[in-house]
Amino acid sequence: MVSARRGWVSCLICVGLAVADGGRAASAVDKAPQLQETYQRWLASVELLITEEEKAAFIELEKDYQRDAFIEQFWRVRDPYPSTARNEFKERWMARVDEVRYRFGELRDERSRVFLLNGSPDALVEIRCTDLWPAEAWYYKRAETIRSEIGLLFYQHWGTGPYRIWFPQDGFNVLRRFPGATERLSCSIPQMEALRAVMAMVRALGNMGFMGLTNRLQTPPKPAVGEWIATFNAYSTDLPAGAGTFSADLQIDYPNRHQNRTVVQSILAVDTAEVEASKLTESGSYNLVLTGEVLRDDTLFENFRYKFNLSANEIVGQTIPLVFERYLRPGEYSLLLKLEDLNSQKFFVTRRQIVVPQVEYTPELPEDSETARLLAEANEAISTGLTTLKIVEPRDEMPTGLLRVDTLTTGDEISSVAFLLDGKPVLTKRTPPFTVELDLGSLPRMRALTAVAYDSSGREVARDEKQLNASSHRFDVRLVEPRPGETYHRSLRAEAAVQVPDGKAVERLEFYLNEDLLATLYQPPYTQAILLPDEEQMAYVRVVAYQPDGSFTEDTVFVNAPEYLENVEVQFVELYIAVLDRSKRPVQGLPQADFSVVEDGVEQEPRRFDRVSNLPIHAGILIDVSASMKERLETAQSAALQFFNEAVTARDRAALITFNDHPNLAVKFTNDLDSLAGGLAGLKAERGTALYDSLIFALYYFNGIKGQRALIVLSDGEDEGSKFSFDDTLEYARRAGVAIYTIGLSLPHKRDVRRKLTRLAEETGGRSFFLQGIDELSAVYDTIQQELRSRYYLAYQSSNTSDDESFRSIEVRLARSGLEAKTLRGYYP
Repeated sequence: MVSARRGWVSCLICVGLAVADGGRAASAVDKAPQLQETYQRWLASVELLITEEEKAAFIELEKDYQRDAFIEQFWRVRDPYPSTARNEFKERWMARVDEVRYRFGELRDERSRVFLLNGSPDALVEIRCTDLWPAEAWYYKRAETIRSEIGLLFYQHWGTGPYRIWFPQDGFNVLRRFPGATERLSCSIPQMEALRAVMAMVRALGNMGFMGLTNRLQTPPKPAVGEWIATFNAYSTDLPAGAGTFSADLQIDYPNRHQNRTVVQSILAVDTAEVEASKLTESGSYNLVLTGEVLRDDTLFENFRYKFNLSANEIVGQTIPLVFERYLRPGEYSLLLKLEDLNSQKFFVTRRQIVVPQVEYTPELPEDSETARLLAEANEAISTGLTTLKIVEPRDEMPTGLLRVDTLTTGDEISSVAFLLDGKPVLTKRTPPFTVELDLGSLPRMRALTAVAYDSSGREVARDEKQLNASSHRFDVRLVEPRPGETYHRSLRAEAAVQVPDGKAVERLEFYLNEDLLATLYQPPYTQAILLPDEEQMAYVRVVAYQPDGSFTEDTVFVNAPEYLENVEVQFVELYIAVLDRSKRPVQGLPQADFSVVEDGVEQEPRRFDRVSNLPIHAGILIDVSASMKERLETAQSAALQFFNEAVTARDRAALITFNDHPNLAVKFTNDLDSLAGGLAGLKAERGTALYDSLIFALYYFNGIKGQRALIVLSDGEDEGSKFSFDDTLEYARRAGVAIYTIGLSLPHKRDVRRKLTRLAEETGGRSFFLQGIDELSAVYDTIQQELRSRYYLAYQSSNTSDDESFRSIEVRLARSGLEAKTLRGYYP
């Protein structure tokens, strides 16, 4: 009966959790082969955390050093603060495992799950009455998984077996040893008070609210880096059974050091006769994947993976030189390499014992060294890492006005630091501390700050760039080397720095020379030596960084360019257009010929056009939870949940932001319906309405996300006490480029509020809705979802190349009458 109830609950709330009733019915230990006791005990300790895919991958590993590396990576992808030396999640989890084993003896009942995921309750009362089954009343003032107050009652039916959570629909009799008995309970006063208090809290939440919270209480956190198993397996150097082989020569040199590590530079020389060229291109290309493992004392120190794509026309002679670098501390290592020819599916495998020296200076390599001959120029650009400059991230969230920015420097070469804001010089400091004070204006706009360090002769020795007011979603790559305007003869060094959104990872980096893909790197350091086929010929180096979901960002640097070459800033404008008929219904199937775009009165030429029914959407719902929403909040929660269930597919992301007198990010962008449902549970209506501050907060949160974006705002009142004004909010919305859909509740006489909500929607390409009753909300959400799935994508390269940063108006015109095109009204370049 309990199992049936929970299945119905999961369906109702659309969270499909595997934690109730043992979704992982079979223990990982039961399925594991004859592993050492250490690994069996580890599997048992993470049974609630580990996914089926992770468990299967771990069991299939054959070598202990691979298992140790797997465990390390398992915790790393769950580390909430990967930039710190400690893994706080691992430490907390293992401490709780020890405590649960001591308190409860096992890790698999519902008390254990709640304890492991939320820690010890703030209050716990054991209920031992002669006429009740054993029970425990738990109280959390702020449970970790739901971040709110909750009471729980666990009971042990029949006095044996695992404890389970009591639900209101179970009824009180399920707790009695003798159901239907009418005599008073023989409990002590503290036990009775705890029992009544917890049961009152549970009933106050209602069945649906309590079920949602308890499911969330038992929902294991997902890895911060998803789909890491495939990447881990791809790094194996084991040779497939029956695979063919070819030969290659390996040469290793140590051209410099980087901080306290030595640069280990290797060339795998492959004869073209040993591998095959792809016939997919006209000239043919050689496509090889290199996988490596570095062992120290029979422990995996690091592994790496590269993919090389070399056009047959670019290869001089009969040898293909594959260059790769690692940074290793001085000492003895085993280097295991597996090179796969993708065209012939043959392999080269080698194991080399190497002794990495301590390099105190830039050494002169032997004259017969292939590295010295081919890469001397590229190696000159290797940074020792001793002279560094780093802009300190401002602590303020959404900083505005005057802001002091500090830098951290190392080394003794720096004699001055120049600061540039959005590419324009601001200040040059010639004495430490190297700091700058900036005026960022009244709104939290994203600004680019660059700091460049010079030595006494005026030579650049270090630089750093930082995007101020960039959200945690920003994904960016920058070429540190080569440098614009420099001349390179035979080789150069490409080096990239990557900024990754919180909780995300880099899937790969691709280095191009002109439009030829040379190498793909799957891990740092993101450096690659590039041979130049034509000496001093103008070229450009391009780097493209990808995330696992396919999103990408890139940077390009021209080299050997003439002095008169100007780098013209080209504005590429992307529009998402909704076309509505007279009944405000989306119109689909229109050809590109029906659209024309005018910017500041000048017609523009579309470069791309597409229908976006299948493109991913980032949608945020901003819900008013001020005191005036108290009677409507439950319906608003249900309607928002319905929207998430219907609108969020595997490729989409949604976020939940609530607000009263301040905004609160309840759920970050995710496609996990469990998390979104949990964020809607337990909301309370209280305090005032800071609408404009909350709108700017929500739009700021979209910063750094590309593609189709929409913010749906639900409110029943006018702004009360925001720091920002309506005009501030409107300007910020224009800069954000996010379509705003405003939904006003019961605002028939508040004309000024209706006018402002309508203006925000029209300026950004959204729509405004004004409802008399909350019951209309589900239909509005459905209308918005259909419109988002029925838009058109149109992009053009602006013909305006001036430096004017004022607002540029946009108008989309349709060839057919009776139709309306809705998109953003303009943009700031």
